[in-house]
Amino acid sequence: MVVLSNFATLTFLSLVLMIGIIVSGVEARPRAFFVFGDSLVDSGNNNYLATTARADTPPYGIDYKPSHRPTGRFSNGYNIPDLISQKIGAESTLPYLSPELRGNKLLVGANFASAGIGILNDTGIQFVNVIRMYRQLEYFQEYQNRVSALIGASQAKSLVNKALVLITVGGNDFVNNYYLVPNSARSQQYPLRQYVRFLISEYQKLLQRLYDVGARRVLVTGTGPLGCVPSELAQRGRNGQCATELQRAAALFNPQLEQMLLQLNRKFGRDVFIAANTGKAHNDFISNPQQFGFITAQVACCGQGPYNGLGLCTALSNLCSKREQYAFWDAFHPSEKANRLIVEEIMSGSKAYMNPMNLSTILALDAITT
Repeated sequence: MVVLSNFATLTFLSLVLMIGIIVSGVEARPRAFFVFGDSLVDSGNNNYLATTARADTPPYGIDYKPSHRPTGRFSNGYNIPDLISQKIGAESTLPYLSPELRGNKLLVGANFASAGIGILNDTGIQFVNVIRMYRQLEYFQEYQNRVSALIGASQAKSLVNKALVLITVGGNDFVNNYYLVPNSARSQQYPLRQYVRFLISEYQKLLQRLYDVGARRVLVTGTGPLGCVPSELAQRGRNGQCATELQRAAALFNPQLEQMLLQLNRKFGRDVFIAANTGKAHNDFISNPQQFGFITAQVACCGQGPYNGLGLCTALSNLCSKREQYAFWDAFHPSEKANRLIVEEIMSGSKAYMNPMNLSTILALDAITT
């Protein structure tokens, strides 16, 4: 048996410590993050498209740091993907269509989301040129080919398998499809309950495809309080009350979505899909805005007409001076402060908000198994 001197022992321990720091430094590299969905999570893809579904003019981005300029995010500042990136210690993912997304920037991940789209291909047809869900998934495969050319196929597969994924879609299938106009084509085709079941079945196909191309940790948000957004209060609400039919749609959709995700997890034998009940988080603001530091959850900070709920935010719109006091930034989208509160629930919320686990638990589990 060899007995080490005190000096040799200290030297050995120092080497172990140095190796540990180097290894942990490699492992501490933030995991890749991919984002799919609609305007709630679009970080600027629509800036590169000929479409009216854009947020690239002031005062969008008025609180976005450091530029305080519009970025294509439908927010006064950061959106939900930005805030999740911050929580996992990563830089914000770039829009997939951005010319800056190349080289090592690809290893951060990518945002494929596009304002106006839905689960269904005919949702958002009024916006013409948007990136529908099937195309977002095609771009994801294209992305993987680009990363394979950069770091090799095996490393690219590992990067995708270990990545965190966020998908937010479904609200537009009601607002910009089923209820877009009276007697819409979809409302004539399906009663509401059947339409919800149809959406869930089509969404399941999209999520299966996402799994097939490598996603293994996917946060899936439900729809928000569709009937309570300023746009619907202005057009369909009565005396400040939420629009009943749209609230009913959300109440039907969200529980069925959660059940579908649990069924998929049982099929795959692992917790791939995590149900994020962002609708419940947002309903909390609406039920008691003052509890969260808001003066209103009805009137948008930026807009025009009743509740500032008509049209999108423009340079000619009414603009509040204290954005942190408003739950809604514009007629449809939460303010940065509301997004922060939603992300706090994603990170540490109970099972009522995050099923079967919250993001903090996911990160802890994945750190052990990686």
